[in-house]
Amino acid sequence: MTNGNKRWRRVLLSRFFTVPAAMVVAIAGWNIYVGLHAHGLLRGRVVDPAGHPVAGATVILSVHDFVTQVEKARTRTDPAGRFRFDDNTSHLIQLEAKSATASSPRVTIRLWFRGQDRTIAEPLRLASGA
Repeated sequence: MTNGNKRWRRVLLSRFFTVPAAMVVAIAGWNIYVGLHAHGLLRGRVVDPAGHPVAGATVILSVHDFVTQVEKARTRTDPAGRFRFDDNTSHLIQLEAKSATASSPRVTIRLWFRGQDRTIAEPLRLASGA
């Protein structure tokens, strides 16, 4: 190896090059991830106390507005108890499900960034007597 190659190798392996290069790669990777996962899609399910899907339940999406929660959208569940919201632009939301005879507690969901696509793993569970 020539002296010129050794010098470049030393520079490329130094912390003054590797740390900023790693930061650039991490930032670029994060921005690519956000770009591919920022459509505002929220999906989930609504179930009854026994864990069975609830068709026709109303799901309310609320967003944090400084002091209070403001309702932004409503949707209904399909026959399998699934719901979907499109174009959510908030990163701090609450979801609540209601049927004619029951409702679920409000669930707060914090997203990593505005408009993050997310499937809610835990279903909204209706409780009797609402």
